[in-house]
Amino acid sequence: MKQGIGSAQVKAAARPGVGALRGRAATGLAAGRLARRLARAASYSLLASGGVAMVLPVVWMISASLKEPARIFSVPVQWIPDPVRAANYLEAMTLAPFGRYFFNSLFVGGSITFLTLLFCTLAGFGFAKYNFWGRNILFIAILSTMMIPFQVIMVPLYIIVRELGWLNNYSGLIIPGAISAFGVFMMRQFILTIPDELLDAARIDGASELGIFWWVVLPLCKAPMAALAIVTFLGSWNNLLWPLIVVSRVELRTVALGLAEFQTVYGTAYHHLMAAATVATLPILILFAFLQRHFVRGIVLTGMKG
Repeated sequence: MKQGIGSAQVKAAARPGVGALRGRAATGLAAGRLARRLARAASYSLLASGGVAMVLPVVWMISASLKEPARIFSVPVQWIPDPVRAANYLEAMTLAPFGRYFFNSLFVGGSITFLTLLFCTLAGFGFAKYNFWGRNILFIAILSTMMIPFQVIMVPLYIIVRELGWLNNYSGLIIPGAISAFGVFMMRQFILTIPDELLDAARIDGASELGIFWWVVLPLCKAPMAALAIVTFLGSWNNLLWPLIVVSRVELRTVALGLAEFQTVYGTAYHHLMAAATVATLPILILFAFLQRHFVRGIVLTGMKG
């Protein structure tokens, strides 16, 4: 009996104590928490650095737009203008017909955005919900155009526009950008997530195919359409190369072309250029402020089904 008790005591002594095990577990948990905190701090530091890197040029642009020309490139950098020269904005708007340029950019960008939303949503609906011969081949062919640089098709596109008589015309600025392969892909991926039973119920109720698109599909596509609208309008607003090719008349110039007027062979009027550039960013900021919620939701909800 005593021998059995002795052996049990030896085994108990050989095992690590419960307190030691708990101590090791607590140490492991503390180390895990510390590692997670360090990883989170590193992530936040990288995000903050990226945010500062993106915001800093904008801050410098706004600061330079309110400075005297001699103080723009002063060292060290003077972030807060002293004195503040608000006349730069008035001078920039009067040196060139920026009112006309803004109208042209808004009209061209709005038209391209509207046509892109219409055609891309229709095409996405067709590719997502209709089975026809060559559907996948045609869809892949459309997607493959995303890999072709614009510089490759620039000359053929210019020849087509010239033969159609669209040079120095709003048609030459708008129609070539009225549809995009990315927009077709984006809308198709979202429409794939819409249940077929919903469309079948509308057909049973007597809705036509166009009625199904207009009354069923289109209201469900508000979020991805908002995301596509922002991307399309932003691309049109910032486009410099194509308007430079097809437009030579001053009254048809866009804001991007207007900003280039401050850069000449004799030098660059940076105080006027920065003032005009600051004003040129306002429509984009306003558009994004109104559609930000739909933009983020549209990006999240655009499924990768199919």
